[in-house]
Amino acid sequence: MLSATTSLHSTSIFPPKLHICTTDRRLFPGTILLQQRMASFSRIGVSSQVGCVRSSSGGHDEVDTLMEFVGKRGVDVGDELVVLFHHIQYACKRIAALVASPFNSALGKHWGLGGGEGAGEFDRDAPKPLDIVSNEIILLSLRNSGKVAVMASEEDDLPVWISDDGPFVVVTDPLDGSRNIDASIPTGTIFGIYNRLVELDHLPKEEKAMLNSLQSGLKLVAAVYVLYSSATILCTSFGSGTHAFTLDHSTGDFILTHPNIKIPPRGQIYSVNDARYFDWPQGLRQYIDTVRQGRGKYPKKYSARYICSLVADFHRTLMYGGVAMNPRSHLRLVYEANPLSFLVEQAGGRGSDGKHRILPIQPVKLHQRLPLFLGSPEDIEELESYEDVQQTVNPGYEV
Repeated sequence: MLSATTSLHSTSIFPPKLHICTTDRRLFPGTILLQQRMASFSRIGVSSQVGCVRSSSGGHDEVDTLMEFVGKRGVDVGDELVVLFHHIQYACKRIAALVASPFNSALGKHWGLGGGEGAGEFDRDAPKPLDIVSNEIILLSLRNSGKVAVMASEEDDLPVWISDDGPFVVVTDPLDGSRNIDASIPTGTIFGIYNRLVELDHLPKEEKAMLNSLQSGLKLVAAVYVLYSSATILCTSFGSGTHAFTLDHSTGDFILTHPNIKIPPRGQIYSVNDARYFDWPQGLRQYIDTVRQGRGKYPKKYSARYICSLVADFHRTLMYGGVAMNPRSHLRLVYEANPLSFLVEQAGGRGSDGKHRILPIQPVKLHQRLPLFLGSPEDIEELESYEDVQQTVNPGYEV
């Protein structure tokens, strides 16, 4: 891993540590230009429905960047969390650049890592080069923030203790969907943020790192996913609504484009790997057969949309409604299910394992897996009514 990431240790890659909350325009010089552009649109009579543009009493248009939104002019999440978000969004910009780079396919050959030519079917969950690089980018950025006590990653066997006095715990899936990179299919990053449990400070580092990382989803302070696709979108919640920001490559800012996202009460799309239909339990097959024939509680035929990239499938579900699911015990409670369930609940949706709400489930293992169903509240309620929807066997393929 060290040989794969030596070049990432350059201090020029990472922003200087921030120790105060700031929305100083000198940090975001391009924002002023963007405001001027948006103002010119309004003068010629073009109205925008995008959430980042709002008229002030003075008649000028104002653009919310992510850092403005979390700062004192916005939801004011506190100086320490603002600093952490500064470093998280910077790390995700670096990952977005790597994912889009024409050179990323050469990483495996250069470093001799898995995922290159000749990789077998059963290597599907082995770390890929960009997984490892993304993990290192995030770890170094969290170290640089000075605000994180421990980081737990899907790519690491154990949590990494960073600082004795960091106020936060960060759990992350550094690059979800990475095995689709060579096909240019959307990928993403997921974060969950907790407060450090100060009552555990007296314990040995390994023990307190693990226990801090195994907090229930009900204790989440914030959650984030970042979608790397035709646009780079950062979606977050601090427990009072879900908001999405789109990266403006001309300024380097994440701009508020989807404030207060509300998932439709019911959608008309289901997202699942239909190729596993005959491995599903009877209840799940009956549910899918019913909704796609338009014989469910919603009298219209459902359509199937499946990308096989969790962040991408979840983002579409959040925007349009419906349900995104993996019925087998495959997705990880700590890194994937908890943060995404937090985000969908804050948008008015639900996260379930097919029987129970996700967030109250107490993790007992760092890499604990479970079935996951995310989506519109009426869709999840209808699905759960079929009871037998969790796939318990995996014939013919690895978990």
